[in-house]
Amino acid sequence: MYRIFTSFVEGFKIALSSLWANKMRAILTTTCIVIGIVSVTAMNTITDGVDRSFDESMDMLGRNVVFVEKWPWGFGGEYKWWEYRNRQELELAYVEKLRDLVPSASAVSGRIYRSTTVRYDDRNAEGVGINGATASYFQTAGLNIDQGRAFSEADEQRSARVVVIGSGVAEALFPGMDPIGKRVRIRGQRFTVIGTLESQGSFLGMEDLDNEMVIPVGAMATIYDLRYGLRLSVQFPNEEMMADGEYEVIGAMRQIRGLDPMEDDDFAINKAALFEQEFQSMKVAIYGIGIFLTGLALFVGGIGVMNIMFVSVKERTKEIGIRKAVGAQSWEILLQFLMESIVICLFGGVIGVLLSIGVTELINQIFVAYLDWTTVLNAILLCTFIGILFGYLPSSRAAKSDPIESLRYE
Repeated sequence: MYRIFTSFVEGFKIALSSLWANKMRAILTTTCIVIGIVSVTAMNTITDGVDRSFDESMDMLGRNVVFVEKWPWGFGGEYKWWEYRNRQELELAYVEKLRDLVPSASAVSGRIYRSTTVRYDDRNAEGVGINGATASYFQTAGLNIDQGRAFSEADEQRSARVVVIGSGVAEALFPGMDPIGKRVRIRGQRFTVIGTLESQGSFLGMEDLDNEMVIPVGAMATIYDLRYGLRLSVQFPNEEMMADGEYEVIGAMRQIRGLDPMEDDDFAINKAALFEQEFQSMKVAIYGIGIFLTGLALFVGGIGVMNIMFVSVKERTKEIGIRKAVGAQSWEILLQFLMESIVICLFGGVIGVLLSIGVTELINQIFVAYLDWTTVLNAILLCTFIGILFGYLPSSRAAKSDPIESLRYE
């Protein structure tokens, strides 16, 4: 056991001295591994980031909420947009009718979305999402109040010009100030800020949900045409009840619309599960492409390591003969060169992981990425595996070399 330990230590020292003696060659070989590890780590951070962002986004969307809209969410398959375009628009009166016809629902809300620039004094917040909604929208959308309050049904009924703003809007318009009670301008009309929302982050890493605000739907009618774009949200106590509740919503909507039994639905039922189904197929494609590209990068890096190890074995043929002549076992020679291969790969792996931290931050500026400690550990283990896999053949040739022939080598 002691001899094995000392062989490991000695092999590590020899590997370091050999790499130091051939610095440029070692740098070029390590660069191949660095590229491979950065590729692997970047791919993992993207897929991990997408997974985390997707789960968070589905929680935001509401796994126990059914959305009734004119247009279905367009995911693959046959999307008959020409038929959907001619459908009758939904009406705000459906909110109360659904509350009566779907007793198992815990809340029903209506919401119309537009986008505009919001102003306060000389400050502007551009591209702000304006949600004209019923008071129950805060519940169905899972919105939590950070400061102040949400507007009430009384505010909704009298079309009060009040607004609840997202954290991003608050930072843009009221840096270092308390926004409650301030009056902002939306399309030339003044609205009083009565509350702020807790930070929500982004939806699927793209849409900033903190750059939004909510106003009573009646007040929305004073600045926008509400004849199109209404979404109805029907929330159920849990996902199990939603499974049956979805059919209740379909039946209620058909009754509200006055459809005959043989007529097709002239509305769309959307839910988070549609995103999840599409995401699974998309994730398989992303993973497949990622595995191919990262595998190719690592294979090229491994070939570079194998090539340089063959050169190293050739250059040190006489050294191998001397070591065998003084009693070194074949497994010790094998271990020596394997250690050199592993050290090259580990150095490349460490540098690759450090570069990946910066790459992850860069990706986060335009998409989503998450660097987990397991990704770092897997990268190090992968480097060790590559070192063993691609270093074994040259190391084995060194271990099997004839000591007499090695001593004669010039």
